[in-house]
Amino acid sequence: MESRRGPVKSAVPSNVVSPVRRCSRTACGRPAVATLTYVYADSTAVLGPLATYAEPHCYDLCAEHSERLTAPRGWEVVRLTDASAPSRPSGDDLEALANAVREAARPQERAAEAGGARAADPVEVGRRGHLRVLRSPES
Repeated sequence: MESRRGPVKSAVPSNVVSPVRRCSRTACGRPAVATLTYVYADSTAVLGPLATYAEPHCYDLCAEHSERLTAPRGWEVVRLTDASAPSRPSGDDLEALANAVREAARPQERAAEAGGARAADPVEVGRRGHLRVLRSPES
């Protein structure tokens, strides 16, 4: 709004609300990464991934405060992991991947001798882009 003397200033200062949720701890302005909820009936503090939206009885915590969280004596802290976070591959996963690569690298004849089932697979006779033309095995 504009007056003859220039832009009209509001009597109440306007604070721009940040779209990033901040840590609930006093004097901490870091971005929140976890949400803390108390289950009073079970004497349990549940710390999990950042909730979709802020709730009145939950507390958003930054990484530092979520790592240092302790509960009162007699209470239990349950830390939930984020299922969408990528998990690190285990030794079994890496071994299975290595075996699959070795199997794919073996010549087709040796694979047919070892498995027997490979010989009955359809044969590729043509290709166009990502599509393949297969000849079905004679029955």
